[in-house]
Amino acid sequence: MKVIKNYLYNAFYQIFVLLVPLLTTPYLARVLGPHGVGINEFTNANMQYFIIFGSIGVAIYGNRQIAYVRENRQKLTNTFYEIFFMKIITVGIAYIAFFVFLMLIHRFRQYYLAQSFALLAAAFDISWFFQGVEDFAVTVVRNFLVKITTLVLIFTFVKSYDDLFLYILILSLSLLAGNLTMFPSLKRFIGKPQWNKLRLFRHFLPSLVLFIPEIATQIYLYVNKTMLGVMTNVTTSGYFGQSDKIVKMSLAVVTATGLVMLPHVSNAYKNGDHAKVQKYLYTSFEFVTAIAVPLACGIAAIAPVLVPLFLSSRFTAVIPLLMIESGVVLLIGWSNVIGVQYLVPTGQNAKYNYSVIIGAVCNIIANVPLIILWGAVGTAIATVISEIAVTAYQLYSIRNQVSMTRLFSGYWQYLFAGLVMFWLVFGLGVKLKSTWTMLILEILVGMVCYLGFLLILRPKLVRETIAKVRNKR
Repeated sequence: MKVIKNYLYNAFYQIFVLLVPLLTTPYLARVLGPHGVGINEFTNANMQYFIIFGSIGVAIYGNRQIAYVRENRQKLTNTFYEIFFMKIITVGIAYIAFFVFLMLIHRFRQYYLAQSFALLAAAFDISWFFQGVEDFAVTVVRNFLVKITTLVLIFTFVKSYDDLFLYILILSLSLLAGNLTMFPSLKRFIGKPQWNKLRLFRHFLPSLVLFIPEIATQIYLYVNKTMLGVMTNVTTSGYFGQSDKIVKMSLAVVTATGLVMLPHVSNAYKNGDHAKVQKYLYTSFEFVTAIAVPLACGIAAIAPVLVPLFLSSRFTAVIPLLMIESGVVLLIGWSNVIGVQYLVPTGQNAKYNYSVIIGAVCNIIANVPLIILWGAVGTAIATVISEIAVTAYQLYSIRNQVSMTRLFSGYWQYLFAGLVMFWLVFGLGVKLKSTWTMLILEILVGMVCYLGFLLILRPKLVRETIAKVRNKR
């Protein structure tokens, strides 16, 4: 029950982190236009490189280490302070590198300065601690209040393209404020550290192991926008960025199981309960498949109607990008289960690292010719190719540890239901007028269609859910 509760908390948190920009996107698309949106996407993508170098893999490593020692208050206290102070130092070094970068570039300098507060926010991001102790309510409630304030500030002060700097500043400062508000909740879990026993850099090398795949992850999350901005223009980067935002909204729901299950699997593995570890893997994989398939098919089906309504007719170039990129929802969902929920907590970091590095290399290699040929569409294709490479390698790496038949049990049933849903919803979009009412109708029809077919086909997860409901009566 605690896992389900934490999943819901984390899913809500991940959605809400993206909800503010998604709620403001229709407004900002019209106020800032493709060029203004593109500048934000381009400068933000480049700022992320400094953030990731400053964070050195703490998000996953810190979560795992806290889960290991959470039953001993003193060890928990010392571990938190060691990781936190280490991150302060590494972010400080990243800030120095950023100012060197700022001295060397001339375009968009003021926007980079506004983005830099997000780097400062990374130093005070302690969400990994609360994920490790499985208290997801803290991150949800605190950030909810900050994000509401952000919404008000954006709609109050951002009125035209001339307010682009102010918009970026509001976003980056909201990250900083949100992270700072989590500190008062620490006193429930930790006490005073044993200052003479703190060894900050004993975590550096283990964290660095997870830092390598995180660098690669960032490459194929952000290098797309950087390459588009350099090889074409920032407007094209903005088109891809808008597609990416919508896809990531769905990914927040799909990957929410990852941070919830990581401490659970880590704890089970540490206690030698390997049967429970595998049970978690099979259950999570089917659960993610059941959610990711309809999301991927649904996004692709409603894209022609959603984009003009949501972003305005100036962003119709986003439609094919969204239809292509929707495929990564399922692929990233699978790789998140195998990588974050199985390989990392069971100490198989090398395999996880290789998978992400392979994906990053594939993305860069594919990006160059595909961007030259098709611009942003080429980048969307390269993104899908890279995610296929990541998932394929991870499946290959665990082939002797798990049963592939059991892992993919029921997959064809979810896929069949999703494809029928896509065919029906896409057909409705072609025949009906593009209005918000029709879009809502398409979504409702898609949901009913998918759930209806699952009740007919009865995959394992559905059968077990129905049985549990009947037993409670």
